[in-house]
Amino acid sequence: MYTRKRALKFANFPAIERVTGKKILSKNYALLALRIITLCLVIFSISGCVLVYEGKASNFDIVLAIDSSGSMLAEDYKPNRIEVAKEAALSFLNYTPENSRIGVISFSGVPFIKQRLTSDMKAVEKAINNISVEPIGGTAIGSAIITATNLLIESEKTRLIILLTDGQNNVGPSIEEAIRFANENNVNIYTIGVATKEGGLYPNLSFVSKLDSETLKKIAEGTNGKYYEAKNETAIFEIYQEIATSTIQKISLNLSPILMLAALILLFIEWGLLNTKYRTIP
Repeated sequence: MYTRKRALKFANFPAIERVTGKKILSKNYALLALRIITLCLVIFSISGCVLVYEGKASNFDIVLAIDSSGSMLAEDYKPNRIEVAKEAALSFLNYTPENSRIGVISFSGVPFIKQRLTSDMKAVEKAINNISVEPIGGTAIGSAIITATNLLIESEKTRLIILLTDGQNNVGPSIEEAIRFANENNVNIYTIGVATKEGGLYPNLSFVSKLDSETLKKIAEGTNGKYYEAKNETAIFEIYQEIATSTIQKISLNLSPILMLAALILLFIEWGLLNTKYRTIP
């Protein structure tokens, strides 16, 4: 009897239609879609979604990685490779964008942090001038890339490593491991080979050090960078200048705040629909 009375009480369908529209029972597909999209946006936001794209960068954070192994004493450049490399690196400071920060490392069998990222060019200049050939044997290019990348991890600007070496990696982590780590952290690597094709002699030794260009090409190609081969002293200066004036770089954009904001907007839209178009009659 109670059920029949309630049915009679709400049997005025024209009145209900005027309040809710023609569809008394809505399937609410729009609300379901909104809820699914909102959930997806929240998941992507929490996961730390990052958009990586190529575009014009107004400034950079750069680490100069300069080989300081014994092979850099070879005399195919005058007075030797390492002195020319240091002079070219100093000239690079004149072309870098004003808002950029620069760090400096040298490396032989292990990497040495000479200067962390800074906008103080005097400090960078001092760090470059203090580079000298290290007594530790070997050339750890892989370790140098990993160390330089770690200096750039906190940077929100375009991340760039300029690696100058004769390219003979023979100790430490593999080149493949270093490339993978750089890519995971959105770092481009420009490599510069500083040995002549004929190679150079060490002081008081008959050993000839030649350029391992294939390794340097592999690093550059694997990190969306570029390989340069300096066939003479002048070329090194020109290469540094070209890199400094380059504007197309890999740029990363953290999408988490944007996605979370979009999810909140959709949540408010859903709430509004639930209280207007899709409200239920008790």
